Amino acid sequence: MSNNNKKYLIAPSILSADFARLGEEVEKVLASGTDWVHFDVMDNHYVPNLTIGPMVCAALRKYGVTAPIDVHLMVKPVDRLVGDFIEAGATNITFHPEASEHPDRTLQAIRAGGCQAGLVFNPATPLNWMDHVMDKLDLVLLMSVNPGFGGQKFIPQTLNKLREARQKIEASGRNIRLQVDGGVGVHNLAEIAEAGADTFVAGSAIFGAAQATDPHRYDSIVKAMREQLAPFEK
Repeated sequence: MSNNNKKYLIAPSILSADFARLGEEVEKVLASGTDWVHFDVMDNHYVPNLTIGPMVCAALRKYGVTAPIDVHLMVKPVDRLVGDFIEAGATNITFHPEASEHPDRTLQAIRAGGCQAGLVFNPATPLNWMDHVMDKLDLVLLMSVNPGFGGQKFIPQTLNKLREARQKIEASGRNIRLQVDGGVGVHNLAEIAEAGADTFVAGSAIFGAAQATDPHRYDSIVKAMREQLAPFEK
């Protein structure tokens, strides 16, 4: 599948990081060669978990993190937090269309605030939401697990959905990234890329695979991920 010759991006999800040392964790995982910092924002309402808010995003910016911060809103309603995360220094903001009263308006608000905007699709959510807002999308995120918790196994049907999403993006002629989140690791990165993804969220596969006492603990796992992606970047 074509990916418009884009660079493949790795976005470690800080949901799996050590929150007692979050600034240091983010600094080290970026130094290992990752690209974005992925924020899983959960509200114990839209999803059955409660995680982090805009204060953590602002704190990382204050700490000195300059890499793109990729905010995935698993909240309902979404619009208030969109503004808060824009102010906190987010780079990208994605949300679930069924969690917004007016997805088109929410996408407009994200872009008006200077961030890139995207929609997120749960495993059973159809992709036809994309068709009506293609001109306002910078990225599309497919969940390959049901949202709410880290460490779940990849749902294989996501590969077919990735192919369908890639076809829609290619047909639009627009520069839209196709991201996947859930159960992503070295073992399945190649088949996910083959199906059309170009941006990969990984939490436990990165943060859970390293020894906390090793100052270069993320280097080997990120290197292994890059090796899996290398054939697709030629």
